[in-house]
Amino acid sequence: MKDFPELTLPFSVRDYECDLQGIVNHAVYLHYFEHARHEYLKEMGFSFAELTSQNKFLVIAKAEVTYKRSLHSGDSFHVVSQMTLPKQLKAVFLQKIIHDVDSRIMVEAEMTIAYLVNGRPSAFSELF
Repeated sequence: MKDFPELTLPFSVRDYECDLQGIVNHAVYLHYFEHARHEYLKEMGFSFAELTSQNKFLVIAKAEVTYKRSLHSGDSFHVVSQMTLPKQLKAVFLQKIIHDVDSRIMVEAEMTIAYLVNGRPSAFSELF
């Protein structure tokens, strides 16, 4: 298994991301995680536009999310992401959303990523 360094990305909750209860809607957390993964890969030198133009895609194969606490409008937090390569045909992002005020873990996720070339699964060794 190959592990890569962590990346921490700051965020804050915007009003429109909250539901009628005043808490962040469950689906919005997936957007936070996705943005953090994209920034992570950009830091590693990858361009989604370039990969797409070559008919290469990184796609979610499995998403496991554990909601522990709710974020509210105006909360500041950060997303910590780390990628691992446990097998040739999959990468896993371990991600957590941590509240800035009290450092509590709000949400955790394990996102399994597949690498497709021309629509077929390919080994991540081609990328790294």
